[in-house]
Amino acid sequence: MSDADGRPRIGPRAHITGWGAYAPPGVLTNADIEHLVDTSDEWIVSRTGIRERRVAGPHETTASMGAIAGRRAIAVAGLDPDEIDVILLATLTPDYWMPSTAALVKEAIGNTRAAAMDVAAACSGFVFAYSTAQAYIAAGMAKHVLVIGSEALTRFLDYTDRSTCILFGDGAGAVVLSASEAPGGTMATELTTEPAGAYMIWIPAGGAKAPPSPGTIARHEHFLRMEGKETYRFATKTMATTALASIERAGLRPEDVDLFIPHQANIRIIEAVAKGLGLPMERMFVNLDRYGNTSAASVPIALAEAVDSGRVKISDRVVMVAFGAGFTSGAVTVEWTADPANGRRAADAQPRDIHIRQPLDWNSVDPIQPALAAVLAAPGPISVPLDDVVSGEPEHADRNGAGAPVAPLAGRGDA
Repeated sequence: MSDADGRPRIGPRAHITGWGAYAPPGVLTNADIEHLVDTSDEWIVSRTGIRERRVAGPHETTASMGAIAGRRAIAVAGLDPDEIDVILLATLTPDYWMPSTAALVKEAIGNTRAAAMDVAAACSGFVFAYSTAQAYIAAGMAKHVLVIGSEALTRFLDYTDRSTCILFGDGAGAVVLSASEAPGGTMATELTTEPAGAYMIWIPAGGAKAPPSPGTIARHEHFLRMEGKETYRFATKTMATTALASIERAGLRPEDVDLFIPHQANIRIIEAVAKGLGLPMERMFVNLDRYGNTSAASVPIALAEAVDSGRVKISDRVVMVAFGAGFTSGAVTVEWTADPANGRRAADAQPRDIHIRQPLDWNSVDPIQPALAAVLAAPGPISVPLDDVVSGEPEHADRNGAGAPVAPLAGRGDA
């Protein structure tokens, strides 16, 4: 079996047939963060490009957000949840160390037959999970695979550390990959890991090396830590080289790619990737100004928004590329084959239809940190949009406050 250009191909290709995303309604703006640490909107925007990020409410978890995004992707694909053979959920913020968050999602979406597991590759997790799904399909082991990236990062941030708390937000995105012999679909993937950077982005405590203790809690060792300069240097280099490797493996050149979906970490990094590939920024899809860095959810949220906003058409070549702790990096090149208009089907999958079953004999404390909860509960009107990336949700208001009215939120963190 071979592709049109004569290159050998084993098994069917994975085609993206469904996509979906969920962004929690709670919004944390740069102005809000000014009340938490010594920073300013101008400083954050000029160095990162981020203006606001979403915050999961007390009732929301990595599993619940992932389940909503997953159900939306399944609806767009025109499938029943039980037609999914495998569920892969990428996250660095699982609901529990065990069971897997993917297992909770399986039950929540109404699937009874899929194998389900988590994938841990930090911000590259979605691309790593996508590549795993492609392997399942190429090997004939699955027909439909649900791939999710979901994160509740705001629960792992130190809101006294201005180098990290300004960067990250919560959310989830998902795709359905389906086996097909038709032309197009996944063309090539590239995955790398550089362990020399293992401690450049990390959470020191909570694992077997440093189990939770009063000491680890007192030293704030359960919060994310990052060496910003070293991470920036790695990211600007590896995202361009990893993307290029995937593009070349697909038999293409950078100028043949219609749209890049880069990991949404920092606008300067995305600009450096565009420059490294010799492409204009118009080829790079950017939405980090409204979501911040959502780690493994970053690429699938951006992909769903790109498709639903008309940036992707049938036969377009699209490259998704990410980097993350580890140092990990991954890229996938696809030829788009699904009708973008199918995105309207996602409106049928609403948050109220998703329920994560709770343990019978245990109740969690409020997961939102007190300092963050206080800022979110501050009185005053909300002048930011609540524009989840599917039709049927509140419309995006412009920066002057025009557009559809925004419903008030209970405590600014709940819908």
